[in-house]
Formats: sequence, structure tokens, C-alpha cells
Amino acid sequence: MTEEMTKPFLRQKMISFLKNISSEEKVAIEKKLEENLFKSEEWKAAKRVGVTLSQGFEWNTLGVIERAWQEGKIVCAPKCVPQTKAMIFYDFTSLEQLEKGFYNLIEPKTQETKEVSKTEIDLVLVPGLVFDTKGFRIGFGGGYYDRFLTDFPNHTAALIYSKQLTAGFPIESFDIPVQNLITEITD
Repeated sequence: MTEEMTKPFLRQKMISFLKNISSEEKVAIEKKLEENLFKSEEWKAAKRVGVTLSQGFEWNTLGVIERAWQEGKIVCAPKCVPQTKAMIFYDFTSLEQLEKGFYNLIEPKTQETKEVSKTEIDLVLVPGLVFDTKGFRIGFGGGYYDRFLTDFPNHTAALIYSKQLTAGFPIESFDIPVQNLITEITD
């Protein structure tokens, strides 16, 4: 395998690309991603949505969270458990119930939020950097989402810029594809 095909190479290349998108272009892409998400059947049917709190160059998820609340949906976010590389989701009703946690991720304050089982989450928005057309992804390298999704029974989607799609990269036995890739392109 060439160096250009390895996950670490593709991960770094995409991080660099995403960091160089202008703030105006980023906001325009996010608006289209949100519009397409909100039109999806998975979104409309979901009563509880799992969302990772975005930071920096990642696609902003605050608009998604606020829209979910406006529509009366329950929103939950993951907290990482580094010892086991697991994630536990907690319902939250205010941004005040969040704090910087593991790896400076924004996570729920467990003492102020309610733990939920994965079977109670109707739709999980899965973050990632590089995706193929089958929904396989290269994330940030911790394997937390692949572990979580192993026996996740409900819907998954990812908000991605179409330039995050690539033809191929090595798929490993533990990789779990995302069911619905939502891009900025409208049908």
C-alpha cells in the first residue's frame, strides 16, 4: 500500500484541507448540511439525537442541537471513557451542562445530565474526516465510535462536505460504516 493510502496520511491531509476552508465558505457549507439533515427521514423520525460537540475546523453542530431542541427532540452527547475507549451518551438540555473533558472534547457534566442507553438513541450523527461511498470512515483515530456502533441498533448519519469523500482506503474488520452520508449537495 502506498503512503498516500494509509489512514494517518489521509487523516492529516483532510485535517489540513478542512482547516484551510474560509470561515464564509464553512458557514455556507454548514447551512446546506443542516438543511439536508433536517429534510432526511431519519431526522424527522428521531425523538432522541446523539451529537458530538464540534470544535475548531469540524462542522459546527450547535445549529443542529438548537434545531433539535426547537423541534422538541431530546439531545444527547457522548462522554469518553479512556480506560475502556468506550463512549456513554448523556441527555442535556442546556449548553451550561457541558464542559471540557478528555482530550479537550466538550462533554456532558455527568452530575448534571442523564445517562441514556444506546438503544434509546434514534439517530447518532457520527463525526469523521474521510469517508468512502459505502459509509466507511476515517475518524480521529481513537476507535471510540467504531466500538460504540458495533451493536448500535438504530440510525447513523454523518454531515460531510462532498470533498471528504474518497475512492478508497483500507477497511479494517472493526470498522463500522455510517448508514447515511449527508453532504451539502441537494438532490
